[in-house]
Amino acid sequence: MSILLSIETATHVCSVALTSGGRLLALRETNEKNAHSKLLAVYVDEVLKEAGVKPSQLAGVAVSEGPGSYTGLRIGVSAAKGLCYAASVPLIPVGTLHSLAYAMKQFASEGDALMPAIDARRMEVYTCVFNHSLEAVTQPGPVVVSQPFFEGLPLHNRLLLAGDGGAKCLTLAGDRALLLQQVQPSAVHVAALAHQKLDARQFADTAYFEPYYMKEFVAGMPHVKGLQ
Repeated sequence: MSILLSIETATHVCSVALTSGGRLLALRETNEKNAHSKLLAVYVDEVLKEAGVKPSQLAGVAVSEGPGSYTGLRIGVSAAKGLCYAASVPLIPVGTLHSLAYAMKQFASEGDALMPAIDARRMEVYTCVFNHSLEAVTQPGPVVVSQPFFEGLPLHNRLLLAGDGGAKCLTLAGDRALLLQQVQPSAVHVAALAHQKLDARQFADTAYFEPYYMKEFVAGMPHVKGLQ
């Protein structure tokens, strides 16, 4: 069976999974904030050693491509590219919202709408609404959490929410909304979709691939005491 190493760093979650087909060989993940830079390389080394797998034995490296944290995405994609170059294997990007929706599907019934939501600061979230078949029914993008947005969604039975932006949406999403707190970003979900892409040979150009930020990064100005 083909072995994939998958990385998820689009949010505060830092997660690395090693999988073979549908079988999980090793997993390391944490919800600790700002842990990506210090733990990602450690996790990659640990899952490979635990499973007794050498980088040269990998069929590819999958990475959560965004949207999400600018810093987290840069760290994850840079690590994935480095592994691909070192092992001469393809890079397989997986949409962060799509992988979250995949994880949500097990809790959904036909007619439900799935809304993975990633915090985009203030009253915005990155989101895309999917149906039970994981087909997008809205355009992915940053949206302002508001009553008109939820009123404009296609008809559905329940609206299932997940992700670190889900709680922000709950109060305005209506009586049929349900927050799936147990669903979090994970390299395991990335891996499930990445194996499908591997079979279809849907690879990225490692040299030119960039994370999907969904909106332009704007750096904040540092505050210096005494300056107006």
